[in-house]
Amino acid sequence: MEADDEASAPAPKPPVPLLNIANILTAARIVLVPVFVAALMHDGGHSTAWRLTAAAVFFLASATDRLDGELARKHDLITDFGKIADPIADKALIGSALICLSLLHELWWWVTVVILVREIGITLMRFWVIRYGVIAASPGGKLKTVVQSLAIFLYVLPLAGVAWLQWSATVVMAAALLLTVGTGVDYVARAVRLRTGAGGAR
Repeated sequence: MEADDEASAPAPKPPVPLLNIANILTAARIVLVPVFVAALMHDGGHSTAWRLTAAAVFFLASATDRLDGELARKHDLITDFGKIADPIADKALIGSALICLSLLHELWWWVTVVILVREIGITLMRFWVIRYGVIAASPGGKLKTVVQSLAIFLYVLPLAGVAWLQWSATVVMAAALLLTVGTGVDYVARAVRLRTGAGGAR
């Protein structure tokens, strides 16, 4: 009988290969960061052609962010490398874009600081509570990422002399800032509940 049970037991899942399409896309996003920075900062950010190139690179890199996650979940390609590299790639892309725009005097430094403090702080907080559980990305957090990326994309475009684009970029960045702060407060509250709840259960 035991032999029959062993024969009917499902075979263990093979390990997910490190070199898979999701991880390749994540690595590509990291590689694109210096390319994006070089294009955006070329000629002090005054070249229309290079600004358009930077916008295209940023759009491509942002698209891989959504695609690699969907592929990893759909095809069960989640690896430890992906868990670590994916948020690093995201923060590197968003952070470098914000810093470059502030260096070019096109985005207030306080906006860059607020967003970066939130992003880095939430990442550190996830490690703080990881032994008690995982804080899943909320719908608001996902919307925040989309709006942040759209705002940065608009700012990267050559806006000089195009009033409606400048206005649109400002409005979308304001929305991104509100979502950044609002979802940050929500994540902190969830982390505190998770840690105190787990601590009380002990």
